[in-house]
Parts: sequence; C-alpha cells; structure tokens
Amino acid sequence: MKLISINIGSKRTLQRKNRMETTGIFKLPVEGPVKIEKLGIKSDFIASTKHHGGPDQAIYIYGLADYQWWSKELGWEIPPGTFGENLTISELESAEFNIGDFLHIEEVTLQVTAPRIPCGTFASRMEDSAWVKKFRQAERPGLYCRVMREGSVITGDFVSVETYNEKTLSILEMYRQYYEKDKSEEVLRRHLDAPIDIRSRIDLEKELQKVLQ
Repeated sequence: MKLISINIGSKRTLQRKNRMETTGIFKLPVEGPVKIEKLGIKSDFIASTKHHGGPDQAIYIYGLADYQWWSKELGWEIPPGTFGENLTISELESAEFNIGDFLHIEEVTLQVTAPRIPCGTFASRMEDSAWVKKFRQAERPGLYCRVMREGSVITGDFVSVETYNEKTLSILEMYRQYYEKDKSEEVLRRHLDAPIDIRSRIDLEKELQKVLQ
C-alpha cells in the first residue's frame, strides 16, 4: 500500500440545519513532507476538541478501496480528503482491521484505536440528510489512530501493516456494538481489554459499572 494523499483542514463555517458551525472537516491535499506528532498534524484545524482529536484520535485514515466503493455507490468520483481524513491510503479497506493493528509509514508508526462514527457535521458536509444512516450501513468507517512514533511523511511513501497480537476486537465489531444499547458484560470487557481510544473507554467503563450494579 502507498500513501496517496495527505490532507489538512483549515477553519471554515458550515450550514447545519438552522445554524452555522465551525469545522475542520473540509480537508485538502497538501505537498509534503508533513510532520506527524503525538497530537496529529499541527496545522490541521479541529473545531470540536470534545469529540475529535487528542492522542487517541490524532490521525484519521481512509482507504482508496473504500472511496472507490463509495464512488460506485454514489455515482461520482470522490477526491481524497472529502471524508475529512488526514491520510488517504491505496488499497486500504478499513473493515479488514482490528483495534491495535499498526500502520508503518516510513519512520511513522500509527496504531488503530477506533472506527469513525458518522455525525451531523459529516452529513452537512456531504449535503445529504440521510448520510449518517448510509455511512453506518456501508460499514466502511475508516480508522482513527494514535501516534506511536512521530516523524515526517510524504505522498508516495510505502505503508505496511503489522497485526496486533494481544487481546483485541475487529473494527466492525466495535463499530456495530457502538449502536447497541444493552451490551453484555462479555462484550464490554472485550472492548476494554483492547487498546481502544480513551473516549470510548470512558463511556464503556460507565456502561460496565451499570451492568455490574
């Protein structure tokens, strides 16, 4: 696989129903090299730090293979960066990954922590009120990652995948279970045993406490 695009968002406003909101979802390809640090790409704008960014969601990745599927589904060519990802990687299909898997891009190492959950901002960006439902049903969520090793990347860099061999669960299992309201203790512990992102961990720990009460 290869890194085919590095995408950075600037501060923009977006009409969302009856209000305007600030967002960094509009990302455009940039010339490299680009430094990837523990909190991601320094110049990439993040509006809602409560829900996005941070050390466990420092980088969002989407695959060209998933984009190609969407292009056929929607009937138009979707350019890199459209879904708000920082890195677009050839041949990558997010559904094939597990939590904890590593992606090596030259000197940079990323670890998969969570699937992307579609939101209203994403729907507004796509100008489709049914987008959240469509994206959920497609089960091609992309990959949120933490940065294990910092470094610089440039378009064309080779990307390799290293399987995580400790306790884990698939991206699709985590994605599907997000929408399940009454998770069992077994399911919750499977999530918590894996190296998931901190936002998910906090929410799932609260769910587990309720189950154990």
